[in-house]
Amino acid sequence: MPKKPAKKPGIPPVTTVAGKKAAAKKAASKPPLAAKTAKKPPAAKKPPTAKKAARPTLAQRADKHTLYQTSVQSPAVDIEFFEAEFAKMRGRKPLRMREDFCGTALLSTVWCKSDPQRTALGVDLDAATLAWGRAHNLEPAGPEVARRVKLAQADVRETRFAKVDLTLAMNFSYCVFHTREALAAYFAAAYQGLVRDGVFALEVYGGTESMSVMSEERPVRGNVTYIWEQEKFNTIDHHTLCHISWRFKDDSVLERAFTYDWRLWTLPELRELLLAAGFRDIKFYFERVDGDEGDEFLTGTGEFIARTEIDNQEAWLAYVIALK
Repeated sequence: MPKKPAKKPGIPPVTTVAGKKAAAKKAASKPPLAAKTAKKPPAAKKPPTAKKAARPTLAQRADKHTLYQTSVQSPAVDIEFFEAEFAKMRGRKPLRMREDFCGTALLSTVWCKSDPQRTALGVDLDAATLAWGRAHNLEPAGPEVARRVKLAQADVRETRFAKVDLTLAMNFSYCVFHTREALAAYFAAAYQGLVRDGVFALEVYGGTESMSVMSEERPVRGNVTYIWEQEKFNTIDHHTLCHISWRFKDDSVLERAFTYDWRLWTLPELRELLLAAGFRDIKFYFERVDGDEGDEFLTGTGEFIARTEIDNQEAWLAYVIALK
């Protein structure tokens, strides 16, 4: 932060020393000296210089929702993947999508922009975040797109909405459910909310690093550093507490802008609960990597392929697709 300029002291009044009265001479023939010298008026005080207001830091000026969308989300990539897999499995194009835990509804907006026949329903409990999404995503997309996106402030376990082709639960938000009963209720609602040949998709993360206290940083667009922090992890119940922060080029930090109180669910648990909810087939998609056997680091290709067996890694991201 730039330093505040030092306050200039006021200039003290200038006092002229009074002239001393000359001693009278005894000699009558000499005239007396001039009378006492008059005082000069004191100089006017200059007003003190006002302090300049400190400029807001980049962190203070930042918008956390904009940063989140830039740092974490890639809706066009997600849509391309789900559209292709849905077509392979169902032989048609998905048109009606529901975005659970939609937040700012960026995915819903991009979904409807991708095809004039598409509609989206975004469901989230947070009214302020939904309002931000309307103002910053739906309205800029134009009325033709905005009218095809419906946002509902509601619990994702509600089943009162129209059925859709595809329901997405991205960015691990379903981990807010800490018990099997709560997550099972959500999966049952997701099943009910799909058409006869509908598809439900989740995003999941894991690996040895996901079960430890750690933090990692990576640069994102705008000369900003994204910081992911895992503050706590309980091996017994997989309760984890995580945060997202951002650091800027002026070294200011938007500290813990988002906090996540989650249970880290494992792939076997997700499969069992999805099957119990009625889904008939569960598929796991992992990113294909390049590299030779024995390499310390592998390079992700951006291509996700279905796997039935895979070695554990320090960190991985995957898609889970459940077929009705």
